[in-house]
Amino acid sequence: MAERRLECSWKRHVVEQLKQRDRVQRHAFEEIIHQYNRLLEKSDLQTVLSERYQSDKYDLQNRHDSSPGLDLSRNDSLQQEMAQMRIRHQEELTELHKKRGELAQIFHCLMRPSWSLEGECRELRGKLQDLEQANQTLKDEYDALQITFGALEEKLRRTTDDNQELVSRWMAEKSQEANKLNAENEKDCKRRQAKLQKELAEAAKEPLPLDPDDDIEVLAEDSGKGTGETSPNRPLSRTPSKRVSGQSPQSSLLGSISNIFGYVRILCCAMAYVSCSVAHDGEVNAVRFSPGSRLLATGGMDRRVKLWEVVSGRCEPKGALTGSNAGITSIEFDSAGSYLLAASNDFASRIWTVDDFRLRHTLTGHSGKVLAARFLLDNARIVSGSYDRTLKLWDLRSKVCKSMKTVFAGSSCNDIVCTEQCVMSGHFDKRVRFWDIRAESIVRELELMGRVTSLDLNHDRTELLTCSRDDLVKIIDLRSNAVRQTFSAQGFKCGADWTRVTFSPDGSYVAGGSADGALYIWNVLTGKLERTLDKNHSSAINSVSWSPSGAYVVSVEKGCKAVLWSDM
Repeated sequence: MAERRLECSWKRHVVEQLKQRDRVQRHAFEEIIHQYNRLLEKSDLQTVLSERYQSDKYDLQNRHDSSPGLDLSRNDSLQQEMAQMRIRHQEELTELHKKRGELAQIFHCLMRPSWSLEGECRELRGKLQDLEQANQTLKDEYDALQITFGALEEKLRRTTDDNQELVSRWMAEKSQEANKLNAENEKDCKRRQAKLQKELAEAAKEPLPLDPDDDIEVLAEDSGKGTGETSPNRPLSRTPSKRVSGQSPQSSLLGSISNIFGYVRILCCAMAYVSCSVAHDGEVNAVRFSPGSRLLATGGMDRRVKLWEVVSGRCEPKGALTGSNAGITSIEFDSAGSYLLAASNDFASRIWTVDDFRLRHTLTGHSGKVLAARFLLDNARIVSGSYDRTLKLWDLRSKVCKSMKTVFAGSSCNDIVCTEQCVMSGHFDKRVRFWDIRAESIVRELELMGRVTSLDLNHDRTELLTCSRDDLVKIIDLRSNAVRQTFSAQGFKCGADWTRVTFSPDGSYVAGGSADGALYIWNVLTGKLERTLDKNHSSAINSVSWSPSGAYVVSVEKGCKAVLWSDM
């Protein structure tokens, strides 16, 4: 229907243009045609008169021949009349020839525009032919491109199918690899258990009488307790000891901290089976206590998450969680302590079960390294933040663990904390963003003076602790959305974009590590620096974690150390 309407429209347009051209050209030549018709009429009249004159001449000549005796006077008058008629006819003929020349000149002048119009018309016809040829060429090219597009579309479909098949095969291989790793972990666990049972059985067979010459640690009270000195420099004396052959003293990684009575007591103790230099093979980025304070997890650039059991101020290695393809950036336990979540530089996050060290889930989907990952309060969902400037919400209840939502934050996300319906994220652009999980939108923003490196919540989730590259630690009141307190100290310097600080379990103290290897502790009530522990680290501190029981603080550094501070 539309094509028929379009065809009628252009036909009507052509007819109107022809009528317009007819009116214009007829008006230009109308006077010429009229004069030319008059000229033809007069020419015809001249022909008639000439014929009549010739006939009259012949008649007169015949009459003269037939009656030569007619009156000569009458003949003279007739000759005069004929001469006058001839002169008049000659004048009319001359006038007609003159008029004809004028009309021919006018016709020639009027025909010049027509000739130019005919030339333009011929030029336009030539252009029209060229355009028709170009249009046909474009049409042929379009048809060829359509054919090529169809072939490419088919190729894309086949490539997509092949890609999906490869992804499925890759996921199956990853699952097999995870199963192999879990089997190896099970074997290692069984070997350790068997070894431990064997050692316990052998130890139970041998009596161990107390010897007054055994190691006795004597902690001398520091007389400068109130002077503000914060280094662990009190003398530690030991009595000679009798040791079993083949055993060597372990290096000291452990210290102690207590804030219950407003002062700090420091005690160095040996860390079983691990020295300071082999906590991780490289930089240690993350550390976290389990909810029961019994387990301690550390993650480093050696792609491993190591679990340590804290027993009476000692850290004993319990196992290692493997499966990551790059360095660990963040560690989080669920509220029950059964699962461990770790973010990694290989664009993924992973979940292990703590009891059997099995890799349960691998959360892939980010296009940049994942810098933070946290469980929501229901333990069934996870929020991850990445260097690709997005936050992703994951649902662990689905059969195939996949991203439920993706939110574009506009800046690289360095850390995340969560409440029931709100996710708070710290970013490279110096902003803390508050997200509504249900609406997937920013509720509000708070801008700091430096790039945000760390976020932490107090026990009742009413205050947010932040650390930024301007070397300031701040407490933000979430009810008023305002900075309530700012902590700083001479010598305190944020050493990396992922430097983590922490609240104490009761929210009365704040602990943070500095680029100079010192651990700074501030009192929230007074806002003043409480202590500085600067004798055990040899490089910048990356992360600090306070045990839920309040008895331990652990700090990890860019070297390979993990230092446990305890009041036991």
